Amino acid sequence: MSGLPRLGWIGLGAMGGPMARVALERGHAVDGYDVAEPARAALAAAGGGVVASPAAAGAAADVLVLMVATPSQAESALFGEHGAAAALRSGSVVLLMGTLGDEAVRDWAERLAGSGVRIVDAPVSGGVARAAAGELLVMASGTAADLDLVAPLLDALASTVAIVGEQPGDGQRMKLVNQLLCGVHIVAAAEALSFAESLGLDARAAWEVVRHGAAGSFMLDDRGARMFEEDPPVRSAVDIFVKDMGLVVAAAEAAGHDPLLARAAEDVYRRASAAGLGRADDSQVLRLYRGRNS
Repeated sequence: MSGLPRLGWIGLGAMGGPMARVALERGHAVDGYDVAEPARAALAAAGGGVVASPAAAGAAADVLVLMVATPSQAESALFGEHGAAAALRSGSVVLLMGTLGDEAVRDWAERLAGSGVRIVDAPVSGGVARAAAGELLVMASGTAADLDLVAPLLDALASTVAIVGEQPGDGQRMKLVNQLLCGVHIVAAAEALSFAESLGLDARAAWEVVRHGAAGSFMLDDRGARMFEEDPPVRSAVDIFVKDMGLVVAAAEAAGHDPLLARAAEDVYRRASAAGLGRADDSQVLRLYRGRNS
């Protein structure tokens, strides 16, 4: 290989799978693990190594990437049965790229430090298409030495790498700011398009008009297009935003900030999940509005 750090990779789903394949294309060796067999098979088809457990993913890794959805999944991957923490070598780095919350990340950093393992906190934003193109936004925090180690990988995965701090948790806090906007924008798009329907307008035609003006946004473009599909592929599930907006609201309240819009958006996602849409694409919060307004 080219002297690039060897990667272990845990989490090969809608975002993690394309990201791991980009890493392979850019010359990294990747040993990947996912609970889902199709995700493991996709990595193998792209030329990656497939391992049987998180521990096996960490055993030979210079950098262990975690791209999982929830703090409990990351806790299990690191410290559960066959977890990676016990297998990681002193001097290796755990690269956290999901939205997991700063409190959990700081806890993991303290627990790993005793064995000489460090954390780079580097959550991503941009969606599935940008993940596959290596054009994500990364919000990274860590020591200069650790950021240097992971820089070739971050440069491969992202069009923008923003260094937002030196401590584990700094990246997570920045990501929560990002998620507040993303979560509110999706709900606002659903409410606006449902409002158009209530006014007797064609919602798709209304979307085509407003997306080109001052009301336009990435989320209106991306999720708005999927809102008109009967059953779109799940690129990010409603329950992911139940989790993310919960993290946003909790962090805001802990900081003494009153998150009025975030609470309202969280309520919409929770209602959508309770209505059976939790595993649907998050664009389908539109269905909740349609049900309430019919």
